[in-house]
Amino acid sequence: MRLKSFITVLLIAMLATCAAEEREVKETPKQPMTQPMAERDISIGVLERSKVASERPLVRHATEHAHYKQAQSNLIAPYRENYNYRPANEPLYREKYQHPESQHMLRVASNPVSTFSIDVDTGAYSNMRRWLNQGQLPPQAAVRIEEFINYFDYDYPSPANKDKPFEVSTEISPTPWNPNSLLLRIGIQGYAVPKTQLPASNLVFLIDVSGSMHSPEKLPLLQQALSMLTAQLNAHDYISMVVYAGASGVVLPPTRGDHKADIITALQQLQAGGSTNGAAGIRLAYQLAQQNLIKGGVNRVILATDGDFNVGLASTEGLIDLIQRKRSAGIALTTLGFGSGNYNDHLLEQLADEGNGNYAYIDRLSEAKKVLVNELSATLLTIAKDVKIQIEFNSQRISEYRLIGYENRLLNEEDFANDTVDSGEIGAGHRVTALYEINLAGSKSQRLPTRRYTDNMEPKSQPGQELSNELAHLRIRFKLPHGSKSQIIESPIMDNDIKTAGNDSFSFAAAVAAFGQKLRGGEYLESFSYDDIAQLARRSRGDDPHGYRSEFMQLVSLVDTLDRATNFTQHVDREADRN
Repeated sequence: MRLKSFITVLLIAMLATCAAEEREVKETPKQPMTQPMAERDISIGVLERSKVASERPLVRHATEHAHYKQAQSNLIAPYRENYNYRPANEPLYREKYQHPESQHMLRVASNPVSTFSIDVDTGAYSNMRRWLNQGQLPPQAAVRIEEFINYFDYDYPSPANKDKPFEVSTEISPTPWNPNSLLLRIGIQGYAVPKTQLPASNLVFLIDVSGSMHSPEKLPLLQQALSMLTAQLNAHDYISMVVYAGASGVVLPPTRGDHKADIITALQQLQAGGSTNGAAGIRLAYQLAQQNLIKGGVNRVILATDGDFNVGLASTEGLIDLIQRKRSAGIALTTLGFGSGNYNDHLLEQLADEGNGNYAYIDRLSEAKKVLVNELSATLLTIAKDVKIQIEFNSQRISEYRLIGYENRLLNEEDFANDTVDSGEIGAGHRVTALYEINLAGSKSQRLPTRRYTDNMEPKSQPGQELSNELAHLRIRFKLPHGSKSQIIESPIMDNDIKTAGNDSFSFAAAVAAFGQKLRGGEYLESFSYDDIAQLARRSRGDDPHGYRSEFMQLVSLVDTLDRATNFTQHVDREADRN
């Protein structure tokens, strides 16, 4: 009710301001605009402004625009604390993200084979949620579509027993945003190990206590999150604790998991201050983990930080080399990201990948519960490592394809059979989803122009084999947790697998994929809107015991509002600049 009143007051004030200034503007000479474009960006305080776009004349002069912005700022000021208001021009772009190019359509005749490493990270999704809750659209580089999709659980068939680490399934149905193309879904479901059956764990909490961790969403939230993890452990487990700031040190020697009071006390006594020597802390944490190695158990360093390494790091390459050597010794690395402003998403994702671990972003306590309580087995216990997916498309049946997401997981074709090439890991109970948009040969939805000279070679077949009904051939290569030689699973994808409509898991994954693509510019989505995405997700929500899917629909609605308001503001700015 209070928010509704606030929006009403804001709209009335804006209309009044514009009417008054329009009377004055004839007597006011034009002045050059001094505000940079970033300062005229969208904020959470103007969510409904686009709704009155057609109800008032456009701002025609720079002076009028400046007065309008000042009136808006004065009106919003009393509400900032209550509504978590954050202007879009605050320096959030000190945050660091990798900038891979989005996947494009590929011609099967030229590129019949697609190879990539699986990814079970989910940090990009919760980080996106944090941006939206601050009233801003996330930068495109922060959107990794595969992590959005893999944030959710799907109803995939599970392995019958632990001798087979995961089960693979596929499904093909029309693409929601382009009914003339098809969407191929590859689903992997890991064998679920109950928490009561987890092997003994040797965990080293590596905690950033530098000055940058002082704010409430950083160290205080971190302490609560690791306390929740501590509550899940027992007498067979051991926890150590290393902190780092300008220097690093051990604040808790190896302590049995049932001595929870000692562990919680050590956590609660941590305070933030000083610069960040993260490299020294990682070396000390690995040393402690090595000294207390549990053969056949879970040996893992859990790094909790905002990723702001600014002192003592000779080179990222040197740090990665250490992490790679320790993973070969059986010690994995999980990274948990916290906070905003100076957040280094790229580094934390990179370290977890090199450490045979997983990366999560903790934006609130319920996310900590998801990662460290509900999905504890998946977070701690690896059931398959170096998992690679390769799919070969039949050029006589498929003309084009594109992999949705996985931009920073692509591999060369020859990497698939090379057991020395590091790839992603699957934890107990993890599920992995990959989506391809494909066009059948001769389809009206083909995006690439026809070539003058085409390859008319028929696909090769072995004597007695008939390949004309095959759309593609799927191969998955993996190693067991303590193995060095890979195993392979392969199966054809047949044209009779095509369905007229996908099931709920298929459709919801497609909705999440469309959402991620839309945030990255929506190059292939045609006119598929945020409202279309929300409707697709609503129809396929299915079982939602933790409310994650319902929340997703709320985020889609919020982005829709922010996007419309941003577009309106930019339109006003362009009109003001033009005059």
